[in-house]
Amino acid sequence: MLDPAAIAAIEDLELSARLVVEGFRTGQHRSPLHGFSAEFSQYRQYRPGDDLKHLDWKALARTDRLYTRQFRETTNMSVMLVIDTSASMDYPRGGGVTKFQYARVIAAALAYLIVTQGDAVGLMTIDGGRLSYLPARGGRVHLRALIARLGQLTPSGTWRPAEAITRGADLLKRRGVIIALSDFYDDEAETARALRRVARRGHDAAMLQVISRDELAFPFDDDVEFEDAESGERRLVSAATVAREYRAGVADFLAHCRSEAKRDGVDYALFPTDIAPDRALRSYLIKR
Repeated sequence: MLDPAAIAAIEDLELSARLVVEGFRTGQHRSPLHGFSAEFSQYRQYRPGDDLKHLDWKALARTDRLYTRQFRETTNMSVMLVIDTSASMDYPRGGGVTKFQYARVIAAALAYLIVTQGDAVGLMTIDGGRLSYLPARGGRVHLRALIARLGQLTPSGTWRPAEAITRGADLLKRRGVIIALSDFYDDEAETARALRRVARRGHDAAMLQVISRDELAFPFDDDVEFEDAESGERRLVSAATVAREYRAGVADFLAHCRSEAKRDGVDYALFPTDIAPDRALRSYLIKR
């Protein structure tokens, strides 16, 4: 398994993505749509306007009825990656892999996997307070451009998750997959509504929640001063006094995210940043 800190420290993000992807193997997806491609799916009765080249003449001779051969569509699946670039993702600062570094490696690995299996991938985020977008395309040139764009992003300020998710779905030319990578601390209700609307429109929606181990375990002692990465607010607390309440609150928050996603038909996976990225991604894709 690949050490998260070692992977995040590699300056070449494309190399990081390739190492993660090569750490596991997954099967090919099947399209839920039907068209006329090389893979036979089923027969159905002829309808006026159907292409005559797909008529089964042998079936006509046997049954005196017209049947059209229907094939499984092989048109590329389109995936839109939506990544959180807010300041809260830049944790922990000054030591270990940050949530943003981890999420960026996972996003790059997903992009690498999607393109190498012949599908299209795009990117939607907020950079400098404005939406930043790369359309969903395939090919190695586009993959390098997308990974280069990921490498240029830096976490700062706040982000508008509902806007980024909704706009990313709008810009997909057909039904596809929306994958949001975030700690999901911002605008929880609006984010859930945006993912629910995306799923109801026929897209396959997924939320990958990236959380550091310190945020889960709260391994602090004595008095600790905490600073809100986005607002700058500081608060001095007694770690021993608030530890139990904090851990219970985090557990409730994660359970709420998971249950809302399940209710709304949205895929959910928790990605702690101390788990090897190839292991975490393999587990998620197998579950899908």
